[in-house]
Amino acid sequence: MAVIASNCPQHRVVVVDINEARIAAWQSDQLPIYEPGLEELVRRVRNKNLFFSTEISRNIAEADIIFVSVNTPTKTFGQGAGRAADLQYWETTARQILENSDSPKVVVEKSTLPVRTAEAMERILRSNGNGHHFEVVSNPEFLAEGTAIRDMQQPDRVLIGGRETPSGQRAVQAIVDIYSQWVPNERIITTNLWSAELSKLVANAFLAQRISSINAISALCEKTEADVTEVAHAIGMDSRIGAKFLRAGVGFGGSCFKKDILNLVYLCEHYGLQEVAAYWEQVVRMNEYQQARFVSNMISSMFNTVAGKRVAIFGAAFKANTSDTRESPALDVCRALLEEHADVVMTDPHALDMARADLGDLAQQVTFEPDPHQAAKGAHALAILTEWPDFAQLDYQALYKSMVKPAFIFDGRNILQHQKLHAIGFNVYAIGKPPLTNFAK
Repeated sequence: MAVIASNCPQHRVVVVDINEARIAAWQSDQLPIYEPGLEELVRRVRNKNLFFSTEISRNIAEADIIFVSVNTPTKTFGQGAGRAADLQYWETTARQILENSDSPKVVVEKSTLPVRTAEAMERILRSNGNGHHFEVVSNPEFLAEGTAIRDMQQPDRVLIGGRETPSGQRAVQAIVDIYSQWVPNERIITTNLWSAELSKLVANAFLAQRISSINAISALCEKTEADVTEVAHAIGMDSRIGAKFLRAGVGFGGSCFKKDILNLVYLCEHYGLQEVAAYWEQVVRMNEYQQARFVSNMISSMFNTVAGKRVAIFGAAFKANTSDTRESPALDVCRALLEEHADVVMTDPHALDMARADLGDLAQQVTFEPDPHQAAKGAHALAILTEWPDFAQLDYQALYKSMVKPAFIFDGRNILQHQKLHAIGFNVYAIGKPPLTNFAK
């Protein structure tokens, strides 16, 4: 919405939420999330044509176009638990729109939703016969955390799906007119409603599949002493494959990939496509395997126990340039190490507060240290779990001196200079590469 406001000064954009503290944060100098470039952008348009409010009913009534961006987490109860999308917040919003509308509206799905959800929204919006016409449009979001502003300003594509009726196409054109203020027309794709809804799930599934595929090969590389970076470079130069999303690591995280794949699995099962469901579910299982394998390698390399040993986790966010720790591999590794009775200290430039909240009661067992040098002091091992550039630029000679010997580094993102670390004295274990040890043979 900040990007839309900055590119469309003729439009009044209002972001509403039931969370008063979050709205207050959006109106302060301490935004509730970290995203490069976001703070500067919000400051530029805030209170000019971008506004934040908790007055949901009034702003629904005044709006011509409503973007619905509520959370759609995986269900934790009842039918479809663990796979299907939980649509209770989405339905509540649809009913709020109906209750507070006294004029026609275009309702835009921004949340990631199961295919054909728009049909249910249409039924709700047209249920009371008040004579007002609602048109539902699907406009899934393809931005990535950490590069969200750039992805919105210079998108690969903007996808807009609507009903193939005169009123449906007018609604689609209304959304096209917004994006065309800064996006070239050839990058704006219009489709039918169901193709747009399904495309978001499938895009995330395909991206996650590539990560799980290269991570599966990283396990084989470690057994055969091949180098996964070299393998990824070689296959990535094949134009049919391409180089993106072929970087091996400890696994993918974030709010989208796992949730959307499980949603896709549930849809396939619902339509009786059991083999297709099993295929996509294996992508999630491979991701879980990669995280479990990382912890297993740590334990076996550190003489089959980490109990009582200080382990410094470098990174809490699921990726660099975000404060988001949802489904972060770093937190899963942290939980596994705590189960092994390790003494865990965690450092991250922006995500420690969110990590503390996401870990819940387990946070009491973790030391949260903003300074990586202090985190490493007295540690037996360092585990690099977020690819922050800061971590690659640390003084590892000084870190090594402050650690218990033998000192270990487990590079779960392959961002460090392993030969140099080995020369300093570290025992280095990276994803998909032969270990570099300093033990006498």
